[in-house]
Amino acid sequence: MSLLTMVERHLRREAVAPSRFGREAAGDPRFVFDLRRGREPRPATEARVRAFMMGQQSLGALQGSALVCGKRHEQRENEK
Repeated sequence: MSLLTMVERHLRREAVAPSRFGREAAGDPRFVFDLRRGREPRPATEARVRAFMMGQQSLGALQGSALVCGKRHEQRENEK
């Protein structure tokens, strides 16, 4: 899958602005806009951006688990 396709899907799934994503993932707020215009990032930059997206997916899963665990913990505390 192309980097642009992955980035576009990530933007929709995470509901994040392209400039924010570019700033956080590549240190360049114009990154996504430049990709859309045909920019081909260096291999190291592409690897960093892909790793960022994978980390965000993992973080989202962990946060979802933590919320569930936190609610369960609160429920147990209230039962005491």
